[in-house]
Amino acid sequence: MSRAAVLGTGSWGTTFAAVLADAGNDVTVWGRSPQTCRQITEEHRNERYLPGIELPHGVRATTDLRAAVEGAEVVAVAVPSQAVRAVLADVGPALASDAVVVSLMKGVEPGTGERMSEVLREALGLDERRIAVVSGPNLAREIAAHQPTATVVAATDEQTAARVAHACATPYFRPYTHADVVGAELGGAVKNVIALAVGMAQGRGFGDNTTATIITRGLAETTRLGLALGAQAETLAGLAGLGDLVATCASRLSRNHTLGRHVGEGMTLAEATAATGGTAEGVRTCRAVLELAAAHDVEMPITQAVAAVLHEGLPVPEMTAALLSRPRKAEQA
Repeated sequence: MSRAAVLGTGSWGTTFAAVLADAGNDVTVWGRSPQTCRQITEEHRNERYLPGIELPHGVRATTDLRAAVEGAEVVAVAVPSQAVRAVLADVGPALASDAVVVSLMKGVEPGTGERMSEVLREALGLDERRIAVVSGPNLAREIAAHQPTATVVAATDEQTAARVAHACATPYFRPYTHADVVGAELGGAVKNVIALAVGMAQGRGFGDNTTATIITRGLAETTRLGLALGAQAETLAGLAGLGDLVATCASRLSRNHTLGRHVGEGMTLAEATAATGGTAEGVRTCRAVLELAAAHDVEMPITQAVAAVLHEGLPVPEMTAALLSRPRKAEQA
């Protein structure tokens, strides 16, 4: 049995801890809330984020960050992207010399334009060969209920990817390995923005044609950015790209989709955030992605429109009109 740690007691962090335990690992979860940590350890539940789900008895939780990571061979990070550097500030010295760190986060850091694996590498002072990324159609609630899914474990080092895949493989969770970290992370980051756009459209009462159009053209602009940054087009057509995009855009379990729908129905961003039960990652990511796109001269009209609605007060009907009135061109462009 191997030791693993998960930083973050939200829905995805708790779910991934359960996956690791079901794969045969001894798992410690770190969180800030003593009440949540106590409930995970003693009652094998996390009612705040996964109500009604029983967690494996091999999962325990603690508020002691260093105690959580000490001796762990795999350390998965599932904290809000804006909190990563602060949380990890003192973790580096406590890591085992051969520990692999896994990013479960999907976003781009505002200001730096760095992907989450790059933030982890800097914050922990690690070689990129010790960093992996998990991305794919991974709606936490469904996985926690043992509904079958697949995911991508991406790492620049093949052995690192294989090691993490082995640690999280279960009868209901199938990991594929990949070397394209850039593509896996960009797919996971931009899909949240596209899901906001789909939610806005559905909130306006638009149907499946509109949804399909946004998903397809959203994938096109994600691929443009990915190629500019060195990603492979095949990655963005796979589980970490199209697969994650479809799941997030189609599901009411997606916080980004839900928040977008509330905005489409006429709520302000603050009202939509409250109704959703928290901030969706795409709200912050959209501007960071736009900055990254501008730096590489990549056009991303859907991302730009979402940012304009959320942060500049553009009404959703005007966003729709602006997108549809853009100059016509070949679909492949």
